[in-house]
Amino acid sequence: MSARRTGLPGIGTDKLIDALYGLGWSTVKKLPEGVAVRLGRRIADMAWKRRGKGVRRLEANLARVVPDASAQRLAELSRAGMRSYMRYWMESFRLPAWSKDRIRTGFAPEDVHYLEEGLKSDRGLILALPHMGNYDLAGVWVTTKLNTPFTTVAERLKPESLYDRFVAYREGLGMEVLPHTGGAAFGTLARRLRAGGLVCLVADRDLSSSGIPVKFFGEETKMPAGPAMLAVQTGAMLLPVTLWYDETPVMRGRVHPEIEVPETGTRVEKAALMTQALADTFASGIADHPEDWHMLQRLWLADLEPREPGESDEPGESRDAAANEGAQQ
Repeated sequence: MSARRTGLPGIGTDKLIDALYGLGWSTVKKLPEGVAVRLGRRIADMAWKRRGKGVRRLEANLARVVPDASAQRLAELSRAGMRSYMRYWMESFRLPAWSKDRIRTGFAPEDVHYLEEGLKSDRGLILALPHMGNYDLAGVWVTTKLNTPFTTVAERLKPESLYDRFVAYREGLGMEVLPHTGGAAFGTLARRLRAGGLVCLVADRDLSSSGIPVKFFGEETKMPAGPAMLAVQTGAMLLPVTLWYDETPVMRGRVHPEIEVPETGTRVEKAALMTQALADTFASGIADHPEDWHMLQRLWLADLEPREPGESDEPGESRDAAANEGAQQ
């Protein structure tokens, strides 16, 4: 669902990135589940011990989520966070080989009645998620168990061959994937919603110039305008979803109540209030399960400026961070 999720810190050239992903999808999916789990943990622990930029950034972000945590507690959380992050990757590499029964039983969301009722309403439905758990697994659960297709957005990856891999992977899981090309996707998403369709967008980090300012864990950042603007324009329901892992092979999650469109105000004012409500819901879910929030890049405005000359976001840190930038006006 995005272009910049290019994986592990430290991966260098475009060709190497593409080759490693190709190896993951061709090899890891063939491993027994227990072997894949152990491999993922080993890779995560190695990356954590190296304390690269991604790990340090994750720890700094977690310090805002758990402000009273000691240095030892933050280190424990960042290690658990890297294990959760690698669990996402191991599952994602293996998802195309999972049976339908394994998919149906691999995700156990709470309050799924909000989703089911929304699908029956024919209003159109927007699911907005933060970078938590494995939203690819949640998506294929929707297409498999609920037998409901949906549309999402993918930002352009470099190299192009890697972008093609991601699109083919997600389309193979039953998703309609729109290219991230500025605001061009917004109209298509709006048409899908007006037809009573389902749209899923990752929405906790904005990389565009059109994000909406919000307070998040007490500090200022911006979040994508797409989910709220689509709801305001089309009348579709907007449901936040948060995801997390426990010690079982089953991912957990919660479908939160609808964020309703305010009755008064301009479109921009309504979208701003809805996006803040979305940020508050995300914050609640992340605070409950901070180790499953895979935010290995800068998020808060205070961290974005100033930067050292030539400094930019580290490649390989983002998990589909701009999945819905193309759904903004």
